[in-house]
Amino acid sequence: MSYCTYCKTLPEDNHHRIYHDNHYGFPIESDNELFERLVFEINQAGLSWDLILKKQGTFRLAYHQFDIETVANYDEKEVARLLNDAGVIRNKLKVSAAIHNAKEILKLQAEHGTFKNWIEHQHPKTKEEWVKIFKKTFKFTGGEIVNEFLMSTGYLSGAHDTGCHILKKIKNGKN
Repeated sequence: MSYCTYCKTLPEDNHHRIYHDNHYGFPIESDNELFERLVFEINQAGLSWDLILKKQGTFRLAYHQFDIETVANYDEKEVARLLNDAGVIRNKLKVSAAIHNAKEILKLQAEHGTFKNWIEHQHPKTKEEWVKIFKKTFKFTGGEIVNEFLMSTGYLSGAHDTGCHILKKIKNGKN
């Protein structure tokens, strides 16, 4: 089988390989999972994706399984808890962005039914158009964060090399 260049030598139990084979570029139906991916991409900024992959489980616990309504209602006590949790990225701007973005997603859900519906309503767009929309709506969403979020959720191409068998799996709608 053919793989993306960066994945060819990784063993099957490597967290990068697991993410590549089962998540990267696959469509996401759940708003909480879309929110989770957005938070992961924001937290990766300036750091390695390896670190984020290693902390996935502790992030999920710390952010209440990325339940949008719960995170949107975080108060200063919750912010302090997160800033003292070594299992997540302890950056106040990133924590604040997660809370703000959860509140924005609740507004989008009220207007469009789901966060996913809002994204679908915008699709298709160029990367530049997406970045403008995300910057207008969310915090901590620069070009690379938006690009990776949209590639990783299947809205922009480029997640996989054209010959990668996982890309064929995605195009055939198989998770």
